[in-house]
Amino acid sequence: MRAVSLAGLVCAAILVATSVSARAEQQRPVEFVNSGKVMPPGVPFSEAVRVGNLLYLSGQIGMVPGKLELVPGGLPAQAQQALQNVKTTLEASGYTMHDVVKCTVMLADISEWAAFNEIYKKFFTAPFPARSAIGANGLALGARVEIDCIAAR
Repeated sequence: MRAVSLAGLVCAAILVATSVSARAEQQRPVEFVNSGKVMPPGVPFSEAVRVGNLLYLSGQIGMVPGKLELVPGGLPAQAQQALQNVKTTLEASGYTMHDVVKCTVMLADISEWAAFNEIYKKFFTAPFPARSAIGANGLALGARVEIDCIAAR
């Protein structure tokens, strides 16, 4: 008799867990975003992915919007364009730069960190998002900087 009760409890627990999981999935649909305003057609990733109120942006480099080519002018110009691409991607999904809660910055040369910060401060104001900055050996298209972000509403 006790084994039947235990089995019944296990089945009930599984049903409840499945129901809770199904409701969570309904409340948090996953949306893959490709606005056509930044990334050129045919790249093998999404510009961003929305999960509930979170928006995860793919890494942005200083690409000319819609083309697989970097803007000329080295780090300053590429950082400006990369951050503009972040802003464009956010706005295409109904978010703003104020919604960004985390950025990861990859620099081809970590000695350019201070120069990057000057441009970064033109796009973000206090309170600033959490941020990581790392030196990277080889970014897409030979970029000087790549930035990925997470935004929340």
